[in-house]
Amino acid sequence: MKLFRCDQIKQIDEYTIKEEPIPSIGLMERAAGQVLSWFLPRFERSRRIFVFVGPGNNGGDGLALARLLESNRYETNVYYVAFTEKTSEDWKINFARLKSDTKVLFNYLNSSDQFPVISSGDIIIDAVFGSGLTRMAEGLAGDVIKCINHSEATVISIDTPSGMFGEDNTKNNYDTIISADYTLSFQFPKIAFMFAENARYLGEWTVLPIRLSEKAIKNTISSFFLSEKTDVVPLLKKRNKFDHKGTFGHGLLFAGSYGKMGAAVLGAGAALRSGIGLVTCHIPSCGTTIVQSSLPEAMVESDKNEMCLSEIGNTDSYSAVGIGPGIGTRPESQKALNKLLTECRKPLVIDADALNIISLNKEWFSLIPAGAILTPHPGEFERLSGKTGNSFLRLKRQIELSEKLKCIIVLKGAHTSITTPEGNVFFNNTGNPGMATAGSGDVLTGMLLSLLAQGYSPENAAVLGVYLHGLAGDIAAEESCYESIIASDIIKSLGKAFNRIRDKG
Repeated sequence: MKLFRCDQIKQIDEYTIKEEPIPSIGLMERAAGQVLSWFLPRFERSRRIFVFVGPGNNGGDGLALARLLESNRYETNVYYVAFTEKTSEDWKINFARLKSDTKVLFNYLNSSDQFPVISSGDIIIDAVFGSGLTRMAEGLAGDVIKCINHSEATVISIDTPSGMFGEDNTKNNYDTIISADYTLSFQFPKIAFMFAENARYLGEWTVLPIRLSEKAIKNTISSFFLSEKTDVVPLLKKRNKFDHKGTFGHGLLFAGSYGKMGAAVLGAGAALRSGIGLVTCHIPSCGTTIVQSSLPEAMVESDKNEMCLSEIGNTDSYSAVGIGPGIGTRPESQKALNKLLTECRKPLVIDADALNIISLNKEWFSLIPAGAILTPHPGEFERLSGKTGNSFLRLKRQIELSEKLKCIIVLKGAHTSITTPEGNVFFNNTGNPGMATAGSGDVLTGMLLSLLAQGYSPENAAVLGVYLHGLAGDIAAEESCYESIIASDIIKSLGKAFNRIRDKG
């Protein structure tokens, strides 16, 4: 799915109106109808509805919805946040329809002192500002937003929480953004929905289709994408009857140190469960028995150093290489990583302590091979690139670093962002909070190593691997709960994840 800036969404709306053709008021009615369809099965008619509307088309959506709710026997009240007398043309049409077709009470809010008494069992529909807002909410609108946030009612925001900008909220006032329980976005999620600091304002967000022009969507250029099942299914390679283990590659994983050999076990186990033909673990000699007894399917190459990684042999015979999980940052390991970066010409995944070592030696940036996949979590990324004030600014820096290094960067999080040297951004749409557990990142590294060894391009390996990793976590959560998930549960669920994207369960 493409993600668009709000100005682009407005252009797609306008194209749809012109080419379908459909009058703009008709498109507004379509949007309100979709909200109603979402609303009806969720909320009883015993609950009072308070619809807060602004003067623009988002307020027009709210007026149309209020009319539809009343026709479906909900007790509905409308409050116009009257910070201006200038309203949109479609707003005027829906206001006239509301007055002529319903008995809905229409109230003017000229001061926050007029805010109604609302109880915890009531529902607030937020239709004050839409996604095209470019200035922070202040004055009467800001005061009303604060009143809504202080109520104990269930809050449903139409298109976006009022006060939130569609992309960059760096200079916004978070005190005057609606804290919604539900956000119902039309056709696309907004780019701002992908960032952690905005989650508390969005609540549970849902995308409602309003049949915007497919031609306009296709022809509108965007660098931002949200990975969904329909995007990853075509990436998955098919296996043929006469394929053999050599067909699916041989991966080399540098992982583990004294006390952290589980990282090697998890990484190699995930690689094997993701379809690799062969995997060899290069580990400190203290871990040989651990890995060979825990994972008999993996081969082991023992380092001469008992405690940590200290040597790198020739990697030419391998299909792909992964390094970093649990290796620590000792001088011996730093020297080994330098040698690997200098000499390795195979597809490469760099994770965890390998990234921390590079952070200690930033002059090594130039040694990172083009096309390598870097998989930092936010802390590791800050060590690589410096601190940023919020997720939006961090994404900008991620894009810049990806272009500079000519690498794929997988920045792990709730909507893991994958950036490419060309400036494209893929947000992931699978995964859950239960995956915030020790070893989850080691599992992802093993999966990416596996996909690279099987011949996937770095970009496709990252998009597919991250999606499958999150989906396996979702399946693990379905079978247990968020609190109970451990990294090995993700590995155990990988087979079901592959089947699910193939529609086999």
